[in-house]
Amino acid sequence: MISRNDPCWCGSGAKWKKCHFPKEPPEDHTYLSQQYLKKYGIIVKNAEQIAGIRHACKIAATVLDKTCKMAKAGVTTNALDAYAHKLQIEAGAKPAPLGYGSPPFPKSICTSLNEVICHGIPDDKPLKEGDIINIDVACSINGYFGDCSAMVCIGKVDADRQRVVDVSHECLMRSMAILKPGVLVCEIGDVIEDYARQMGCSVVHQFAGHGVGIEMHEPPQIPHHYNRIQIPLVEGMTFTIEPMINAGVATGVIDKRDGWTVRTEDGRPSAQWEHSILITASGYEILTKI
Repeated sequence: MISRNDPCWCGSGAKWKKCHFPKEPPEDHTYLSQQYLKKYGIIVKNAEQIAGIRHACKIAATVLDKTCKMAKAGVTTNALDAYAHKLQIEAGAKPAPLGYGSPPFPKSICTSLNEVICHGIPDDKPLKEGDIINIDVACSINGYFGDCSAMVCIGKVDADRQRVVDVSHECLMRSMAILKPGVLVCEIGDVIEDYARQMGCSVVHQFAGHGVGIEMHEPPQIPHHYNRIQIPLVEGMTFTIEPMINAGVATGVIDKRDGWTVRTEDGRPSAQWEHSILITASGYEILTKI
């Protein structure tokens, strides 16, 4: 009986396993979706859902791009918030953070400056030369969600701040580059923490990327640090990657007064970039890319 490594019977010269070996039929998408929902709580999206999520992500990305361009010395984060809110309403969308959580988040976007890791609340303090700011935009429209964030440097910034801005961006780019069906969730964190450590930075463990699309936050969690989550990526998964990179220690402290703002424990700078991503048959699609 012919074995997999024998020459193929057709005379091609290739091994049977590389030529006419019977191929297993592709796994049924409906069955796979049911299994992922049952086993992991993950919603593997269908074509209709992907179209809705893609639309929400396009709005979020456009709002983020325009708001980032407005961020300059002398502009308050409240002004950025009002502008982003107006853009979303004009697009027929709703700001997803507004009223979210407990206590309810009071603004339409998050603005995290300098040592603030995430969930910074816009206020009347003007931006100044040397600041770095993360602007995080999440919106919902027609029952679908898009989520993204970016860093803006206000004028010339010091070396510590520039380093975390650059390292966080590179961590995001490198982690997306490996994405395709079959890659394990834990491999994303491996790529990010490997590079961050190489560059003398730390990775925040307290917060993670997440599934997105039908809800603003849904399974799975996407940790940015070393972890053991052995879930294989499959076509139709949508989630965020948003590495939070610190210049000093990895630990963040939540402000007890507002219940949201997270600052680095040592007061050194932090930076974050974020995209919403779709896993495709051959790789990935950045849904929040302009």
